[in-house]
Order: sequence, then structure tokens, then C-alpha cells
Amino acid sequence: MKRTNKWVVSILAIITIFSILLPFTNVNAEEKTYVIATDVTFAPFEFQDVSGEFVGIDMDLIKAIAEDQGFNYEIRPLGFNAAVQALEAEQVDAVIAGMSITEERKQKFDFSDPYFDSGIIMAIDEDNDTVTSYEDLRGERVAVKTGTEGAAFAKSIQDEYGFELVTFDDSANLYEDVKTGNSVAVFEDYPVLAYGVKQGNGLKIVTEKEPGASYGFAVSKGENTELLHMFNTGLANLQASGEYQDILDRYLDAGAEVRDNSFFGLLKDSFPSLMNGLKMTLILTVVSLIIALILGVVFGLFRVSKNKVLRWIATIYVDIFRGTPLLVQAFFIYFGIPAALDIRVTAVAAGIITLSLNAGAYMAEIVRGGIQSVDKGQMEAARSLGLPYGKAMAKVVLPQAVRLMIPSFINQFVITLKDTSILSIIGINELTQSGKIIIARNLESFQMWLIVGLMYFIVIMILTKVSNALERRIKNGKN
Repeated sequence: MKRTNKWVVSILAIITIFSILLPFTNVNAEEKTYVIATDVTFAPFEFQDVSGEFVGIDMDLIKAIAEDQGFNYEIRPLGFNAAVQALEAEQVDAVIAGMSITEERKQKFDFSDPYFDSGIIMAIDEDNDTVTSYEDLRGERVAVKTGTEGAAFAKSIQDEYGFELVTFDDSANLYEDVKTGNSVAVFEDYPVLAYGVKQGNGLKIVTEKEPGASYGFAVSKGENTELLHMFNTGLANLQASGEYQDILDRYLDAGAEVRDNSFFGLLKDSFPSLMNGLKMTLILTVVSLIIALILGVVFGLFRVSKNKVLRWIATIYVDIFRGTPLLVQAFFIYFGIPAALDIRVTAVAAGIITLSLNAGAYMAEIVRGGIQSVDKGQMEAARSLGLPYGKAMAKVVLPQAVRLMIPSFINQFVITLKDTSILSIIGINELTQSGKIIIARNLESFQMWLIVGLMYFIVIMILTKVSNALERRIKNGKN
């Protein structure tokens, strides 16, 4: 009975922790605060400036419309694909991200009146003098951005001109792929590509603009009709007053930004944003590992339990989370479960749950292996002295097993810290996501990823040294 009570207490403790970390943030109808998702790497429509503020045509437009119509909103920078999926799952109220209005998308979303007429252009490396038209693409690789109008146009002419398509999730990687020679050209929305060329992305435009679709503000089908109406009304007011054109001119007619592109210049400009990203990385890691340790101990003990039901439950849990990619788990927990249960969960809470469950499965195997590494005679000796199974496990076996588990725990700590980078896919602004956002502004991929990599390396080395010192102290204290 005592052992059963301990299991109940442990499980209740886990549930309590998750209830604290799982703020289901339904929109407060009285405050009328709308959650609006956006891209993070689509300058000049949305990008982050040096001060860390999200700016661009879309950002200034929604701000001006909100002021005109008197509603509150919260911007959630997710990236284009995640933003669209979040709207489908009703995790957000709307999307403004240079989103082309297409017949296919009209089946799922309601769009505002068009606020920008786009088009497609092709660019190549500025030192390339051999490609001047679509005919020169035959047998070559062409880079496009997933889900964009540029990707759709490139696919429509791919068979005719015989080139291979390679897709990326953000514009900076498109440009870098062409500059490194992996791809010979890139198709992109003309204002985005023209802005990048003007800012010195190393490319040049070689074709005339192809007709394209218009951009629209999107909400879920049949939902948030009042928000859509306010957007259309506010847009019309801004166009009539001339403020709409002022916003366009602010970015489309802007000259190249003067900046220090040296390693230390970039580090200085980006340091505050990177430190905020590092802070989020460490929070995700520490909180997730605390929960994972609890899960690991509970399910690790289940794995060696004499109770077949407990062993079966633990085996299913471990197999699921060790047998599926962390990326899939993150998408399922952030998009799938909330859509199925009609709830909302913040990206940070979803990230913590994902990391905790994933790391907990590996911790459970570490605990199981540690316990089974202790000589069976230790348990038998404890039981022969009259100790019940639970007390023998807690007082005799586990203390010896912990010493064997420490190196594996340290290794899991480092793995989990690095795994936080995957959570950028659901819009968590951790260190990797901070790097992506900064690159979208300065287009300095190589140096920025070098800085981000060095930050990860320094933090992991410090944590490894501290952990190794702790391991030695524990072992010496036991000897």
C-alpha cells in the first residue's frame, strides 16, 4: 500500500508541474486581443530590426490598422509554414505574412481585400554572366522558398525548361545557396528579392517581373469575421489618407542600410538578441530536464517493476518517444493535439512538453540500465535483512545506480540543450531562431552561424566542465 501511495504522489506531482507549465491561452473576448502570426524572414514585409522590434510593411500596416480601428493584437513570429499551420489548427486568429491569395488557400481561409500586388523575378549570383534567361536553367538547380508564389511559379515552368528545384524555409538560405554555387538561380517575390539585392545579398536580377497574385490578411474559414471587417475598413482608410503609400515607400524606396559587417561588428549589433535567445534556450533546457528527470525515474522504475501493467505502460511511452523524431513530436503537440481538443497552448509550453517527454523517455532507459547494472545480490541481501522492496530499492539499489547513471545524465543534458534548436520550427525564439531572424536582416549567414555555433560551444563546454566536476565530487564523496 505504501509503495502504491508513492506512485500516486509521484504521478500527481508530474500532473501539477504540467498544469503550471501549460497555460491554455484562450483569447479574452472582452479585451479583444487577437493573436496574429507572421513570418520572421521576409524582409521588407516582416523582419527584426537592430533593437529587436519586428518591423516591415506588414508589421507597420497591421499596427496602423489596429490604431485606426481600435483593436488590440499580439504578433506571434512563427515562420511562414508554421504560421499557416497554426491558423489551420486555430492556434492563432489570423496570419499576415506576405500571403498570396490563391484559390487553394481560399478553401481553408477567408482573405481580406488585397493589400499588395506581387510578382515573381529571377536572380543569380552577381558574378554570374552565363545565365540571362529561363533557357539557361536547363540541367541546373534552382532555389525556391517553401509555400511561396516564387516556388509555385518555378514549378509551373520546371518541365518546360528542365531544371531541378531545391526548397528552403527562409530567404537568407535561398540567397546563400546561389552565392555558394549550389544553385544557379533563385525565384522569389519581387519586392523581397529586390529589397535583398538593394541591401547587398550578393545577387542580381536578370528577368522582368512575372505577373503574380496579391497578398492578403487571412483568418480561418468562417471565423473572426469582425477582425477581417476591421482590417478591410482600416486598409481603405489608410489608402485614402495616404498613410498606406507612406508605409510602402518607407521600405521599398529605402536605400541600403549602412552597417558594420565585420565579425565583431555583427556580434556587437546582434548580441542583445542572441543573449535573449540563449536565455530562452537555457530556460527550455533546465525546466525540461527537471520534468524529464521525474518522468525518467518514474518510468524507469516502471520498466524494472514486477508489475506487468506498469512495464507495459513504460515500454509504450519509451518506444513512442524514442521511435519518432523530435520535430514530429513538436508539431503534433503544438498543432495536432490543440486542434483535436479545441484548445490553445503557447509555443513555449508546447516546447517544454515536447522536450520533457522526449528526454524523459531517454532518462527512463538510463534509469533502467543503471538499476539493472547493480548486482542483483544487493537487492537480495537487502530483502534478506527484512527491508521491503520499495525501501530496498530506494536505500540500497538506487544510490549505487545513480553513480553509474551520472555520465549518461550529463550526456542527455547536452543533447537536450542542442535539441532546443529544433523548436525554432514552432516559433520559439531560442538561440537558433534568434540567429535566423538576425540573418534575415543582415543577410550574413556564414558569420552569424559561426557566432551562434560558438555560443553553443561555449555554453556546452562550461556545462560539461561543471557536470564533470560534480560527477567527481559525488564519486569521491561515496568512496
